[in-house]
Amino acid sequence: MNVELENVPDRKLSSEEEEAKRIAEMGKPILGEHSKLEVIIEESYEFKNTVDKLIKKTNLALVVGTNSWRDQFMEAITVSAGDEDEDDTGEERLPSCFDYVMHFLTVFWKVLFACVPPTDYWNGWACFIISIVIIGFLTAIIGDLASHFGCTIGLKDSVTAVVFVALGTSVPDTFASKVAAVQDTYADASIGNVTGSNAVNVFLGIGVAWSVAAIYHRWHGRDFVVPAGTLAFSVTLFTIFAFLAISVLLYRRRPHIGGELGGPRGYRFMTSAFFFGLWFLYILLSSLEAYCHIEGF
Repeated sequence: MNVELENVPDRKLSSEEEEAKRIAEMGKPILGEHSKLEVIIEESYEFKNTVDKLIKKTNLALVVGTNSWRDQFMEAITVSAGDEDEDDTGEERLPSCFDYVMHFLTVFWKVLFACVPPTDYWNGWACFIISIVIIGFLTAIIGDLASHFGCTIGLKDSVTAVVFVALGTSVPDTFASKVAAVQDTYADASIGNVTGSNAVNVFLGIGVAWSVAAIYHRWHGRDFVVPAGTLAFSVTLFTIFAFLAISVLLYRRRPHIGGELGGPRGYRFMTSAFFFGLWFLYILLSSLEAYCHIEGF
C-alpha cells in the first residue's frame, strides 16, 4: 500500500489566530519533495508462532477443531508440555518428567478418544454422536467395575454409587471443566460442561440401562421394579447442597471477588474448601444413612 502526506488546507483565521499559529509553527517540520511512501508488509514466521500461541491460550474454541484423524492421533501420542507452553524467556519449554508420566498413564484414553470423528465431519454431528456413545460405554464399564469392587470389600450399593461411581465419572468432568475455565474468558463453558457431563452420565448410565431392562421385562410379561432404598434421602441432601453451591456462585458474581471462578487467592481457597466440604459431607451422611446410623425418610 502507499502512504501519501499532504498539507491540510487552512481555514480563514483572524489576526490573533494567525499570530498564534505563526508562533506555534516555528520549527515545525515541513513537507519535503518526496511525500509518497510505499509500504510492503511481509510475514514474520517467528512473530506468527508467538501470536498463534497467545490465541491458543486466550480462547480454546478457536483451535479446538481438528481436520483429520491423523491430527488427532498425532496429538494423542505426542508428549507435550504442561499448561504453560513457554518459559519465562519466551522459548517453548520441553516436557518434564511429570509430563511423560502423565502421558504414559493417559495415553490409552487419548488414543481411544482420538477415534472420535473430527469436528469437520457432518458439521460436528459425527463427533457429537460418537462421543456420547463412547461416554455411555465408559460410564457403564465404570459402574460395573465399581459395583464388583464394592461387592468384594462388602460395601452397600448405595455407598459404592455415591463414592466410587460418582467419583470415577465426575473427576474427568472436573478436569475438563478446569481446562474450559482456564481457556475461556467466562465461566459459562466450565459450568455448562459440568451440567452436560453429569446429565450424560445419568441419562446414559442409568436411564438407557433401565429403559432397556423395562422394555425387556415388559416384552416377557413381567414388571421391572427397582427398590427406592435411600434414594429419597440422597436426592434431598443433594438438592440442599446444590442450592448452597449455587448460592455461593451467585454471591461470587461481584466485581471485587472476580466472578464465579478464579478471583483473589483467598476467595479461591475458601470456595474450593467449601465445595470439597459439601462433597465430603454428602458422602458421610449418605453412608451413615445407608448403614442405619442415622434415620432418613
